Amino acid sequence: MLTQFTVAARLDRLPIAKTHRLVIATLAVVFLFEFGDLNTFAYVAPALQQAYGFTVGTIAVVTSAGFLGMFFGATLGGRFSDAVGRKKALLSATILFSAGSLLNAFAWNEASFMAVRFITGVGLSAMTVAATTYVSETMPAARRGRMQSAVMAVGLLGIPIISFAARGIIPISAESWRFVFVVGALAIVAIPGLVRIPESPRWLLRHGHDQKAERALQRFESPVGDLPPLAEAPVAPVGDVTSALTTSRVRGGYRVLFRGLAGRRTLFLSVVWIFQTLGFYGFTAFVPTLLVAHGFDLVHSIGFAAMTSLGAVPGALLAWPISDRFGRKLPLVIVCIATAVSGILYGITFNAVAIVAFGFCVNVLIQTFAALLYTYTPELFPTEVRNSGSGFTYGMGRLVNIVGPFIVAALFGSLGYQSVFIYIAACWLVVAVTIAIFGPRSGKVTLEDLSERREEPARGAAVVAVKTA
Repeated sequence: MLTQFTVAARLDRLPIAKTHRLVIATLAVVFLFEFGDLNTFAYVAPALQQAYGFTVGTIAVVTSAGFLGMFFGATLGGRFSDAVGRKKALLSATILFSAGSLLNAFAWNEASFMAVRFITGVGLSAMTVAATTYVSETMPAARRGRMQSAVMAVGLLGIPIISFAARGIIPISAESWRFVFVVGALAIVAIPGLVRIPESPRWLLRHGHDQKAERALQRFESPVGDLPPLAEAPVAPVGDVTSALTTSRVRGGYRVLFRGLAGRRTLFLSVVWIFQTLGFYGFTAFVPTLLVAHGFDLVHSIGFAAMTSLGAVPGALLAWPISDRFGRKLPLVIVCIATAVSGILYGITFNAVAIVAFGFCVNVLIQTFAALLYTYTPELFPTEVRNSGSGFTYGMGRLVNIVGPFIVAALFGSLGYQSVFIYIAACWLVVAVTIAIFGPRSGKVTLEDLSERREEPARGAAVVAVKTA
């Protein structure tokens, strides 16, 4: 009989094999266009300033509409994924953000941009939370961090691709910016791969689909050949064997996120995602526009942003050697502090070489942080609400960041260019302190051990080993 323990043990004993590689390759392609689309409006915005008279305030409104969509996509998409499965959620979200991205190419004013950025944001966030949860639930515990880093590293190629595409396309004509948005719609090429990947065995078992969970497990196991024996299950108090064997079923519902251990982690991760998002997008969404407003011409500002964006891929790869070796907590704190320092140095320099150098450092570090946090977040929630928890906390960051662009616009308008980077650095320092004080440690531990507190048996109670084949 399948149990939560046997599913975890069977997945965690596996090497990275054919089915794992299919999952990684497919999700990497989806993220390639997702990360590209996240940055398209930032690169198109300076052209809209010149062609349509968009102000920094107008750009802030449109950017906020996108983040409102991301909030709904993350929170509702998270619950959708927990209800219907990771695979169906990934398919639906990828189709939605691909269609939304294409619609951006036909926008003509502030209102139309607000509408299409909202739709695109819904799909982007729903896909992100489903994908990161799927990776956590299907990859072996000892390799979760590295596999998430691999997906991110390939996906982040979308940022320099969009950057250099924008640099080449936008100057062609007053309307050529429209073609930049078409790139995001190409995520549709990943649909055949998404159809082929198996559903998460953990999700299937939680929802009572034991036979389907077994078939999904066999999809991961069959390419491997001979496998080591399963670890012995943990002991359980006498009289609680049935409970131990049936914990695979759904329990608690959405309210689990707001009480007990899961409730404390929901609050902790909400704070992390809120200030991380304010700091992250305060930098990436506004740097091209701020450089133009500060006196650099359009071509140079987009060129600077394109060169600094090259730091995204090595940033995600930097998480590869440290995530599974050192866990998530300590690297997250160190990367936050380094990001704050690099951001301040970027803001106080006006030398072109220094702008590119410090901007490159910021892009390296924020993507290292993202790869670590995308692994860390779903680890801290139980399976039945893993995607809901990831979606809620991720969505809270997007919701609060609706005001983020207005904060940047207000600081720039009243206190000048450098004040924006002081604000960005402060956001990253808040994240560092929060994780240092409240963040649980994680690493080469099963998701079930990490996300669910198990009570010790009462002293003197007899115990029985729940044997599994």
